[in-house]
Amino acid sequence: MRLDASLPPGPLRQVPALAQAAEAIGFDGLWSTETQHDPFLPLALAAEHTRRLSLGTAVAIAFARSPTVLAHTAWDLAEHSGGRFVLGLGTQVKAHIERRFGMAWPASPVNALREQIQAIRSLWQVWQQGGRPNLRGDYYRVTLMTPFFSPGPQPHPAIPIFVAGVNRGLARLAGEVADGFLVHPYHSRRYLKELIRPAIAEGITRSGRIEAAVSLSVTAIVATTPEEEHRARRQVAFYASTPSYRAVMALHGWAETADELRGLSQRGGWDEMGECITQEMLSTFAVLAPEGDLPEALAERYAGCADRLGLYLPFMPGTRDEFWRRVLDRLRDAAC
Repeated sequence: MRLDASLPPGPLRQVPALAQAAEAIGFDGLWSTETQHDPFLPLALAAEHTRRLSLGTAVAIAFARSPTVLAHTAWDLAEHSGGRFVLGLGTQVKAHIERRFGMAWPASPVNALREQIQAIRSLWQVWQQGGRPNLRGDYYRVTLMTPFFSPGPQPHPAIPIFVAGVNRGLARLAGEVADGFLVHPYHSRRYLKELIRPAIAEGITRSGRIEAAVSLSVTAIVATTPEEEHRARRQVAFYASTPSYRAVMALHGWAETADELRGLSQRGGWDEMGECITQEMLSTFAVLAPEGDLPEALAERYAGCADRLGLYLPFMPGTRDEFWRRVLDRLRDAAC
């Protein structure tokens, strides 16, 4: 099992040292997020200052960009990194697409993302092999690419695309068209085994691809102290209040709690929401263990159901280096 680190939000000038430290400790990959900053710019710097780490977006917001813009950015980062770049795409939710990004929310996010990925791959093929794109879908129409606008071929054209999601639709899409699935931090082992894995397998069957084509990348919420447990409880409560994530709670028989959390969030009761998450719920959605026991707890939960693992903790060099090394050493031996 591979262990990945996440870049903390911050200025670009911090990225080279962070990336170099992550590689020196032994992480396999480094992911950037789209929260306070653009997700692509840090990876250009990370690529320049590392040699081994895979570098990916977890995630870039798909519907905030056109397929051609995404194709160009990924193409350049793949070439610049020597083939280490992974394009991780997420849909976000309707309110953020419409009100934070000022873009249109598609009637079918799954179908729109499928077309976007098809358009991106079509452009990559044109740039590498020649010809012209011919994507005529319900959401995207990409039919023009003249030589003046083509970056031309490069040594690393096979760029992996990962899809992020919570529910079956996007997991099935990952099985159909993607190279990997980025699991939301709000999940349980049971949810992975009973909903996500079968949905990916269904998508693989639809597409006729082999099962090994889709990698499962999991981010785990962890807590090693009472203070971290408090933060994890609030984080789980926040995610569980999201209507589109209701199925996660419902699988465990906690749909009523999800509805209660939704009502509290609508009334601005953020401080009360954590109190709705019982210890059983917290231990279902987060890995709770003393720091010394956490590597074993992670291996027990994720061995056999995850290919890549990251912790819901930004990597800060010099703060928990020995802890990260112990986790890495233990997970190296975990079966995928």
